[in-house]
Amino acid sequence: METATPVRAGVSLEELLAAKERRAARQADWLAHYQQPVISLTLVTPGENKDSLRYRNTMGVALQMCDQMLWQHHWQVLDRQVLWLPTGPEAMWCVAHQAPEIKAHCAALEQTHPLGRLWDLDVICPNAGHVGRLSLGSDMRRCLICDEPAHACARSRRHPVEEVVARVEKMVDDWFARD
Repeated sequence: METATPVRAGVSLEELLAAKERRAARQADWLAHYQQPVISLTLVTPGENKDSLRYRNTMGVALQMCDQMLWQHHWQVLDRQVLWLPTGPEAMWCVAHQAPEIKAHCAALEQTHPLGRLWDLDVICPNAGHVGRLSLGSDMRRCLICDEPAHACARSRRHPVEEVVARVEKMVDDWFARD
């Protein structure tokens, strides 16, 4: 199922927090209903604009790569949902497979695809909760600007948001201009 909304510039913090709560509720519903791991995909979209043609195209590539990964491994997808929201695109898959292996392949996608750094692929297990990169022995995400741990730079607002947005836009533009 896919739901689309018109592109809109700028969203408030309240809208972002409400979208995060709704996403967590959908995840909890799926975990309770299917009793299988859930993959939740959002984009890394700094700044107040979370929905643009650039971001929708980036999400399209992420969807294609995730669907391809699941198909290549012959993992049974029990449900799939894509939402095109003013707060940014979101997708979820419910997959009948072990959560740690799913997370390992999702982390590999994030690390190896040229746009992967802009994808936030969370894997949630119905019993153990979120499966983190560190539990798999993977490194934490690095900052797009300085290569320090991303969460530290984001929390301290070490870099001007305009610089981070420009870096994200360049990554996307470079990918789509590669041909």
